[in-house]
Amino acid sequence: MTIKHTIDWFFAAIVLIILLPILIALAIAIRLDSPGPAIFRQKRIGYRGRPFTVYKFRSMTPREAPEDNRAQAMTQANDQRVTRIGRFLRTSRIDELPQLLNVLKGEMSWIGPRPEAEVLSRWYETEIPFYRYRHIVLPGITGWAQVSQGHVAEVNDVRLKLHYDFYYIKHFSPWLDLLIVARTINTMLTGFGAR
Repeated sequence: MTIKHTIDWFFAAIVLIILLPILIALAIAIRLDSPGPAIFRQKRIGYRGRPFTVYKFRSMTPREAPEDNRAQAMTQANDQRVTRIGRFLRTSRIDELPQLLNVLKGEMSWIGPRPEAEVLSRWYETEIPFYRYRHIVLPGITGWAQVSQGHVAEVNDVRLKLHYDFYYIKHFSPWLDLLIVARTINTMLTGFGAR
């Protein structure tokens, strides 16, 4: 996994440098579209079950509820909290780009099981056997579950998502990573499979 980490870091640094003007423009557009910060920060569960702060472009109106509110941590289809620009950011998955900082910090990989909000992860651990096993690898900006199933939050759907995460962990290879990258790019361009 050391080679993978080095590749992750190298490409994250290059992409961040190349996209920096676009990221700044997006941050300004988010601030102009709705009140609140451009970057959303949330505690997620990462490698070996350790909490860390994930960064995303804010795509929803700022929350009033505490971070341990499970209902607030879940995103529903046609969620009224999603902003105008947020809809585009989510469909294209551009909202995930600030996680390049998490990759540079060694908290995330480009590809791996998506990190869940801390409150949701703790809930899933009590409801779904072996859920913690997904934390034996670094979480990713995108993953096999995301390109195969899309965004889910309900326990029954998360059970299926977990099968995709386990498949990735068991069958990890550079070829599977390339397939996930290709399918992620397809989702970014077409919106198919996005939440």
